[in-house]
Amino acid sequence: MRRQNLAGLEAFAVVAAEESFTRAAARLGVSPSALSHTIRKLEERLGIRLLARTTRRVATTEAGERLLDTVRPAIDTIDRQLADLSDLRDRPSGNIRITASDHAVRTLLWPAIDKFLGDYPDIQVEINAESGLTDIVAERYDAGVRLGEQVAKDMIAVRIGPPLRMVAVATPSYLETHGTPRTPHDLTRHKCINLRMWSSGGLYAWEFEKGGQAVNVRVEGQVILNNGPLLLEAALAGHGIAFLMEDYVIQSVRQGELQYVLDDWCPPFDGYHLYYPSRRQPTTAFSLLVEALRHRSTGI
Repeated sequence: MRRQNLAGLEAFAVVAAEESFTRAAARLGVSPSALSHTIRKLEERLGIRLLARTTRRVATTEAGERLLDTVRPAIDTIDRQLADLSDLRDRPSGNIRITASDHAVRTLLWPAIDKFLGDYPDIQVEINAESGLTDIVAERYDAGVRLGEQVAKDMIAVRIGPPLRMVAVATPSYLETHGTPRTPHDLTRHKCINLRMWSSGGLYAWEFEKGGQAVNVRVEGQVILNNGPLLLEAALAGHGIAFLMEDYVIQSVRQGELQYVLDDWCPPFDGYHLYYPSRRQPTTAFSLLVEALRHRSTGI
């Protein structure tokens, strides 16, 4: 196969994965116009349309999808072989792409990777913070981060953090004025700060459990937000009861700015895990990152 066809096939695979010439060009390190020219030349040589362009996205045609099914495994194999060759160098190198929630990135990934990058200067790490449940195989990520209960059974999962807890909190002045809920159902009579889910677009139903009894409550209030730091700010401002990860609020609770609500209804649950396909052979760079992220219990 001619060299220009190989370059064109790789460019086509990236555009198909990104569904955007702009994002694909940034990933390949070329201009969008140069990338468009490469794809156009490939289509002309093959005599068939591979991509359908609209004002909002780029999608593969039927012919493009068939070609992609053949090309993608071959490109993945080449990438792995090149990574294997890089393992023979004196210093580990390679590129690693990870998708995770903003909370996981801030509390676990970045603190560990900040140090990791200094230890291994030839390893490049890309982190995409997103709240949806991403298909890491289709989106060509090396790994993702999810709560343990959300990891698919066909994936290898490595615990990277301790158990977590969602807690309900409010200011002392709010509770003094409106009273303290004694059961989750009492929340329906309170002003609560709702969370809009990034993935589904719906409002999060607050989840409680006590003595084996699980209760989900749909709450109401004046404020709807879509991330933890904003929920914390609204709670501190006295807009009602908020329900969020404990690490967001623990300092405010210790300082007396917030109080726990229904604390005995908020048990811990399985924490974050790094997950990746079981059939993929890890590179040295990836294996080093897994070990750097692996959670080691202190036994306390």
